Amino acid sequence: MASEPEPQRLPSTVGGLIYLAVLVATGVGIGLCWGGDWRLGVKWVGAAMIAGAVARLVLRRKDAGMLAVRNRAVDAGILSGVGATLIFLSESIPNQPL
Repeated sequence: MASEPEPQRLPSTVGGLIYLAVLVATGVGIGLCWGGDWRLGVKWVGAAMIAGAVARLVLRRKDAGMLAVRNRAVDAGILSGVGATLIFLSESIPNQPL
C-alpha cells in the first residue's frame, strides 16, 4: 500500500513564519504612513527590518526560509542597515511648515 504524502504546512519553516510577520509589520507601517503619521510608519518598517535581521542571525539556514537569500552576514547586514537607516531618517528629518 502506497501511503499518501503528507500535505506541506504553510509556512514550512520558522523563518517563513517570521518572514510573514515582517511583511505584516511592514504593511502596518505603510498603513500608518498612508494614514498621515509617516514618522511612526517608517519606524515600524525599520523595526520590522531589524527584527528580520535578528531572526536571520539566530536561525539556521535551513530554518530561515525566505529570510535566507545570501550568506548570514550579508542578509543580516543589509536588513539591519536598511532598518537602522529608516529609523535614523524618521528621527532626523525636520518638520516641514505647512
